[in-house]
Amino acid sequence: MSGFGRLQAALYDPLMAQAERRWMGDLRDELVAQAEGETLEIGAGTGLNLPRYRTPTRLVITEPEPSMLRHLRPRAGQAQVPVSVEEARGEALPFPDHSFDTVVSTLVLCSVANPARVLAELRRVLRPGGHYLFLEHGGTHDPGLARWQRRLEPIWKRLAGGCHLTRDAEQLVAANGFSILELACHEPPRSGPVKPFRLGRAT
Repeated sequence: MSGFGRLQAALYDPLMAQAERRWMGDLRDELVAQAEGETLEIGAGTGLNLPRYRTPTRLVITEPEPSMLRHLRPRAGQAQVPVSVEEARGEALPFPDHSFDTVVSTLVLCSVANPARVLAELRRVLRPGGHYLFLEHGGTHDPGLARWQRRLEPIWKRLAGGCHLTRDAEQLVAANGFSILELACHEPPRSGPVKPFRLGRAT
């Protein structure tokens, strides 16, 4: 995440609550259930994935925004696995090469300043044969929706912490050194211009 102020961080969970109950929570469950071994989650926000982890042997979560970290750190105590929290940007991860068996991102590629650099960092810290698990949005094939997303994006970015409506997560992952092994596309009802969502596993 990028550009979140104190008010935006405080409102994030309440604004997401309805989507979390209806469908987003199920997608998060499906995503993190695949995490294995030593796991890194970048851009963890307020930590909505944290209570869902069961299988990693160790979990490291990063978040660059101090206002989000104030909500994230208390939630770390809800994790069912050993967890540590680091303040770090996805473009400059403070970990040695090949440190993790699994890396995870949820609604991150839409808002980072340099998604190609973030994906390069994820490749660097991922061990050979490891997996990148992602839940991201964008990349519609609907021309009408694409036009509305382009029109709304300038104001949307200002309101939503730099979030781009038009970034194609699937294309970004595939173009930056990853091979996508599994991919599911979801277009939940009443998600407005923020769709489709893609849940994937890459190596």
